[in-house]
Amino acid sequence: MLHAISVPSTCIPYPRSRCFGQRNRGSRRLCLRASLSDNNGGFKVEYTPWLIVGLGNPGIKYHGTRHNVGFEMIDQISRSEGIVLNTIQSKALIGIGAIGEVPILLAKPQAYMNFSGESVGPLAAYYQVPLRHILLVYDEMSLPNGVLRLQPKGGHGHHNGVKSVMGHLDGSREFPRLCIGIGNPPGAMDMKAYLLQKFSPVERNQIDEALEQGVEAVRTVVLSGFSQKITRFNLGQKYKHHKV
Repeated sequence: MLHAISVPSTCIPYPRSRCFGQRNRGSRRLCLRASLSDNNGGFKVEYTPWLIVGLGNPGIKYHGTRHNVGFEMIDQISRSEGIVLNTIQSKALIGIGAIGEVPILLAKPQAYMNFSGESVGPLAAYYQVPLRHILLVYDEMSLPNGVLRLQPKGGHGHHNGVKSVMGHLDGSREFPRLCIGIGNPPGAMDMKAYLLQKFSPVERNQIDEALEQGVEAVRTVVLSGFSQKITRFNLGQKYKHHKV
């Protein structure tokens, strides 16, 4: 069941019965930072939440198409981390949970790809998520099918969904993104038709494998940032379909 959200106060209940930084007083907003207390009642660790957004188009018509792999990655993270997507806020389907002890907000904008920013901008502002913790997940034709790439920032690459998000983040490009390769249209095939086409069986297997690898990469970024592990991950992705 989906629930519309209208929360005037300051924190949304955390699924593991922990509202970071405050005692639980009912329906509140996810706090800006999560603090773990030591045995003496002090605070020694703080975590800033992440907003992880997958781009796609809502509706059965678009399910399983190339342009919707961003949605699929959010679903994969949702299953892997046990985060239920059951709330509508800012024109997006959202779920709140955590990776390790770091609070995360998963989101799938429901206003169609070209208007994705109408969800991302308000959610980032409402939950006070800094740009460096907004991870955008979307399809990328410049990458071979099933190849992933994690970047701390970048342009829109003529992707209308990314353009919309940047427009609602004051034109900034200083936010992370996880690109999922879908390859280029064959021959003279129309680009729109290609994006709205479903994968072949071979391509589908490559995408399913990529989604599993993507979850691990997202965990690494959330817990450790853009470390050497991500550099090695990107290098491995670049050559994973190359036969030796």
